[in-house]
Order: sequence, then C-alpha cells, then structure tokens
Amino acid sequence: MNFPITFEIQGQTYHLHFIFEVLAFFIGVRYYYFLKRNHQDKISDINRLWIMLGAMIGALLGSRLIAAFEIKDFFQHANFLEFYNNKTVLGGFLGGLFGVEGVKKIIGEKESSGDLYVLPIILALFIGRIGCFSMGIAETTFGVETQFFTGMNLGDGKLRHPIMLYEMVFLAVLFVFFKKLLQKKYRNYRNGDAFIIFMLLYFTFRFLMEFLKPRYEIFLGLTIIQWCGIFIYLYYWKFFLRFSRYYNQNQY
Repeated sequence: MNFPITFEIQGQTYHLHFIFEVLAFFIGVRYYYFLKRNHQDKISDINRLWIMLGAMIGALLGSRLIAAFEIKDFFQHANFLEFYNNKTVLGGFLGGLFGVEGVKKIIGEKESSGDLYVLPIILALFIGRIGCFSMGIAETTFGVETQFFTGMNLGDGKLRHPIMLYEMVFLAVLFVFFKKLLQKKYRNYRNGDAFIIFMLLYFTFRFLMEFLKPRYEIFLGLTIIQWCGIFIYLYYWKFFLRFSRYYNQNQY
C-alpha cells in the first residue's frame, strides 16, 4: 500500500482523506437525525439548533488552537492560513464543549444535551480516521518506529505504530459499549452521563496514544493533548464525586 492514498478525476489528483472527511460529516449528521426521530427530546428544536451552532463554532476554534500548541514555536512563524489548516479532533471536542455550555447559559437551557450525539460522534470519528490513516506520514497522526507486530510502513520505509488503526479499533469497541449503555441505563444514571463517559474514555485513550507518537512536550514532560486529558478529568470532578458518594452509600 502506497501512502498517501490518492485517486484521479479528469486528470486531477485528490487525497482519499477528503472523501472520508465529507462522508464522516454527512453520515454522522444523518445518523444523528435518525436517532433523534426515535428519541423523546426534552430540548426544543430551536434550542437544539443554537446548541449545535455553539458546538460547531467552539469546535472550529478549539481544534485550531489546540493543534497550534502541538507544534513547537508555531505562533512565532505561522500565518492565519496555517493556523486554519492545522487542526485536531480532540481540540474540537474541547472547544465544542465550551461552545455548547456557553450557548446553553445564554439561552437558559438546563437540560443535558450530549447523550444524543455520542453514537453519531463515534461513527463520524471512525469514518474520518480511515481518511487520516490513508495519509500515512503526511499527517501528524502517525506513530513512532516500532518492532511490535502491528508496525506498518506508512510511507517513509519505516515500521511505525499505525495510531489511526488503533483508534478505529477503540472506536468500534466504544460504539458497541455505548449502544448497550444507552439502551439499558445503569442505576444512578443521569441524562448527559453517556457523553461525559465518552469524553473521559476518549481523552484517556488519546493521552495514552501520545506516548506512541512523535512528541512536543509543552510542560512537565507532557504534550498539549495530554494536558487536555488532565483538564477534562478536572472539569468533570462533580461526576466522579457523585459516583463516589453513590458507591459509598451502597456499601452498607
């Protein structure tokens, strides 16, 4: 397999990545509306629209800002076009989270809104990661050299960790897990918990994968992605506190 994977249309060469980016967005949105038809949504359509707008704007900014911190001295030489073209999914999640929470405060929406997005997000991520994998080392999603049996030549003749394949396997497991979780909710479950659990699991996975990638450590030997992982655990401290209290109460 030659990386990056390309195809031609009327003499023009295109990266396969572009096709899967479009498919990820289109299929993810269609799956969301499919689930929404069979879901008793407590949030009005207009508020849901505002929340989605907040998520998109937040994701747009967050994905670029976090990605900029992945590159050493980026702000010293980059222009606006480089800033816009450089992005990371994890930063998009973080920015989208703040965008949603900000909009909900403005419109006065109290209901949790995240659970309905969990499965569409996982599906869209899986499809998008196929495109990322097709780029080989042309994107910063490749791993370091390895002698492990999963090592692959991603375009530079060296055996590397195929990080995107690892993530695709992880996302497939997550999809099955949340499909069951959302069908049969556990005791002490609250609306919004599935989204929180998804964020915690995904950020944990990305934290660990950073050790298998070429790294730019910004502080205390950790990358910006890893600091985002630590932040998300601190952000959801009330979630851990609630389950800690529930566990302690049910010990007696």
